[in-house]
Formats: sequence, C-alpha cells, structure tokens
Amino acid sequence: MRRTTLVALCLAAAATLSLTGCQSGEDKADNKPKGPFAGLTGGEIADRAVKATRGAESLRMKGDVPDEESGGTIRLDMAMDTKGECAGTIGLGDKGQAELIKTGDTLYMKYDEAFLREQGEGDSKEETDGVVEMLAGRWTKMSATSADAKEMASFCDLDTVLAEAGDVNSDATRGKTSSVDGTPAIVLHEKDGKDRYTLYVATEGKPYILRVISKSAKDPGTLTFSDYDKPVPADAPKGKVMDLDKLS
Repeated sequence: MRRTTLVALCLAAAATLSLTGCQSGEDKADNKPKGPFAGLTGGEIADRAVKATRGAESLRMKGDVPDEESGGTIRLDMAMDTKGECAGTIGLGDKGQAELIKTGDTLYMKYDEAFLREQGEGDSKEETDGVVEMLAGRWTKMSATSADAKEMASFCDLDTVLAEAGDVNSDATRGKTSSVDGTPAIVLHEKDGKDRYTLYVATEGKPYILRVISKSAKDPGTLTFSDYDKPVPADAPKGKVMDLDKLS
C-alpha cells in the first residue's frame, strides 16, 4: 500500500519558519520607549521568535501544507515534543485522515476508510477492500523503529521538525499588532520575489511564533502554533489494538 511521504511536510514547516535572507523594504527600529519589541526591527523580532520557538519543549502545530508526492494538501493537527512523543491527526485534504500517537518506542495509528482507499490507489479493488475491512476504524501499533514507522515517527520529534529553522538573519518588516486565538501578537511581513510570508509573533511572554502564512507558489499554506511547553496527550489507546509487527 502506498504511503504518503511526510518529508515534504517537515520541510515546508521548516521553510516557512526560516524566512532567511529574503528581500524587503527598509525597516527602521521602533525607538519608542514602550510597546512590544520597542527598538527592534522586524528582522530582529523574527530572529528572536525563531530562537524562542526552537527552544520550546513542546508545541501544537495545526494547518494545511502542500504534499509534493501527491500534489494535494496535507492537513494536520499535531502536538509534539522534544522527547519524540506526539498525538494528533493527519489528513489528505478531504480524502480522509489518520489518528496518530507515539509514546515511548511504539507508534499507534487509526485510519478511516477514505484515508485507506486513497493510500491504496493503484492497488487492486480486492486488495484495497481487504485492507479497509482489516484496518478501518481500528487502532494499530508497531515499533517506532521499524522500517514502516521510522518516517512517521521522525515527524513526532520537535527537534527534527524544526531542525532547519536556525539563525534566520531575516529582513522582515514590522506590521500592526494583532492577535491569534486571543493571544496578542505583532505581524511581520517578508517577501522573496513574488512570494509573500506573514509571521505572527507573541508579544506577551516568550516571543513564540503563533502563525505563519506562506503565499509561495511552491509551498503555500498556513500553520498555527499553540500549546507551547504543555504536556503532549500521548496516551496509548485503550481497548483492543492490532499489532502490525506480529502480522508482518
């Protein structure tokens, strides 16, 4: 059965976070003695935001990003931490979704029928029907270090997901103050040729990234970040769980 690659998702998240070296208009520092990030340019704020976000122990990432393999969209809502624990959902646009939990060395997944049929594209109807009958709506588990689980499990590691979001040296310009889901934020704008990026950074507490909007021809999408440093609800599912390693 075909498996959708999540490498593109990781790269898209890192790329939209990076905001590296793009061209922008002149941005002077805010010299007012008060106000969020007084005296800092947009680029300096972006640098601080990426550093703070990379220093988080955990977060929740929600949004839509392109999937280079299928040409469609991956829809995700995932909480993850630096210990490699994660819990949430991954969907293929409107073509179904899978629930995912990784705790310890075990990866748990539960697929709906639409997701399995999309993944089984190209297989015979008989084979796909068999997979749907066996797996749809049921929790499964496998070793997170197995060949089938490694790629998915690596996405659960926050350090891996944000690995490329390093020193950004951003040329972002400051925008207006706003909010994301009730959290006060400052808006930053950046452009790279025809591509446009908008970054929302928290103005209270640590300058975490709250939202990234990419209007890029290659990597369009929106990602919202929340639940910083909160425990990831990665509890093993209760009840009967199918052990795929034993089936193999």
